[in-house]
Amino acid sequence: MAGIASGFGHSYFTKCVQEGKPTQDLWQAMAEAGYLGVNLPEEYGGGGLGLWALAAVAEELAAAGCPLMLLVVSPAIVGNVLAKFGTTDQKDRWLRGIASGETKCAFAITEPDAGSNSHNISTVATRDASGYRLNGTKTYISGVEDAEAILVVTRTDKDSTGKGRLSLFMVDADDPGLERQYIETALEAPESQWMLFFDNVEVSEDRRIGEEGNGLRIVFEGLNPERIMGAAMCIGIADYAMAKATKYACERKVWGVPIGAHQGVSHPLAQVKVELELARLMTRRACAEYDAGVSAGEASNMAKYAAAEAGIRVLDQAMQTHGGNGFAREYGLADLWFVMRLLRTAPVSREMILNFVAEHSLGLPRSY
Repeated sequence: MAGIASGFGHSYFTKCVQEGKPTQDLWQAMAEAGYLGVNLPEEYGGGGLGLWALAAVAEELAAAGCPLMLLVVSPAIVGNVLAKFGTTDQKDRWLRGIASGETKCAFAITEPDAGSNSHNISTVATRDASGYRLNGTKTYISGVEDAEAILVVTRTDKDSTGKGRLSLFMVDADDPGLERQYIETALEAPESQWMLFFDNVEVSEDRRIGEEGNGLRIVFEGLNPERIMGAAMCIGIADYAMAKATKYACERKVWGVPIGAHQGVSHPLAQVKVELELARLMTRRACAEYDAGVSAGEASNMAKYAAAEAGIRVLDQAMQTHGGNGFAREYGLADLWFVMRLLRTAPVSREMILNFVAEHSLGLPRSY
């Protein structure tokens, strides 16, 4: 995997971003080597190795300067949900393509007025004679421009407390009634961000994933992998930045010695290296728990928190080590800042992780 990724490298990634093109050549190379479906069941063309293997792929890609968010969305979120809750026909229809890399899928849960409160989702799926009709709006949905289908989280009912009962549907990206609007961001990544508008989008019942109204439990089978994969990307970017920083600190000489000989440079790098390795261990634990089928919510959230915090500190210190050169494009650091900063906020913010740990790990009163 590392050999394939390094053969493309950060210059390829940057060129795709600047030209507004998908990283299709890299995606195809990974597909041909069998890396895109390493976590998915063997009977559907996957490697059967579990999430730890896909996290390793994401980490190595990012370590080569090619962090791909589509890897998080398509094989990790959508792939895991289909593998665990899809029917045989649904797996044949979408999972085989995801595993081979021929099919790319997006995931739509975030809404303008719901935020982190998934119970407040307002995109509704209403039953009719032909199945369901979807109406509502989603925002900050990644990679729709390159997706064939979108796994959409909807509300199909409410419980006695007014919380939404959720259901999931696979919707073709070009279905009538589905429109999208590009969101301009400072993010330098090959995947774009979109708002999606569902206006009576017709969806047949055979596109519902799992039982109607049981979508919240299904969603979390996708969200824990999303957190773990986000952590793996942070660790990979940090590895990339650390390698750049240590090389520069050994080669750059001021007053006749390498700058890495000065503790003002070496100690901050050593400190963030420690933090990075601790985050890596937590991410490995989260993978092990998820693959073992035990509750991985705590470990997944902690891994994402630790990796994002460590990753930002490593990248920032790498830029600081480079001085003014840290802002020059030719050194390949500054353009990754917003990718790393995004991963501190998405797919779940550090504040919501702290809420989770306070309530579920420490037993403190719920704060919201």
